[in-house]
Amino acid sequence: MHPIKLIRRFFNRGIPGSCLLCGADCQTSPICFDCEADLPLCSATLCPQCGAPTTYGERCGACLIEAPYFDRTITLYRYEFPIDQVIRSFKYGHQLSVANWLGQRLAQRIQTPVDLIVPLPLHPERLRERGFNQSVEIAATIGNCLNLPVHRSTLQRTRATPHQTGLSPKERKKNVCAAFECNTDYSGKTILLVDDVMTTGATLNECARILKLHGAVAVIATVTARAQKH
Repeated sequence: MHPIKLIRRFFNRGIPGSCLLCGADCQTSPICFDCEADLPLCSATLCPQCGAPTTYGERCGACLIEAPYFDRTITLYRYEFPIDQVIRSFKYGHQLSVANWLGQRLAQRIQTPVDLIVPLPLHPERLRERGFNQSVEIAATIGNCLNLPVHRSTLQRTRATPHQTGLSPKERKKNVCAAFECNTDYSGKTILLVDDVMTTGATLNECARILKLHGAVAVIATVTARAQKH
């Protein structure tokens, strides 16, 4: 790409109404139509429980051996370029319009009847550091679209755990063990548990475990993107 065009592209990313990926004019959307068409949609053949790719859309071997506490996974994209850049601009660049854009698309994928939405909580220290909870922002849009209540504070992160990045699946599971508490009785409820990205699912699984200890009959993990093994 010509240097002038490259400079213009990155300059335009900071202008309201310009695409976060290419800088093109896209009015009220953070992503233009052409860039959205290039985003890595998940395959139709996924394990219904954890969202990992399977040959025919059957449950994967891992879920058959040790099923997670969440009953189903709803996701939009494979967590890879360029959707990873969009999500990073949202979380670390405070591009909050992305939450509305992602939440609307997730809401269109939710067909199962649910009673309420619970966003994945941040520890208070990390919330002060970031300034907002990305899961709450996405959950709020889903709630508005589906006319569902969003319980923002019933699930709480009580232990400040290190970042999961770079940890093995076993280490991730240990890292989040007993890191969450719930202060509400959810007996008989089906809960939509919302987060931005699922990697191994360890954090979502621990949250689902806590929600089921408090009576939830089903927990549906709902994420914008799912990391997948190649």
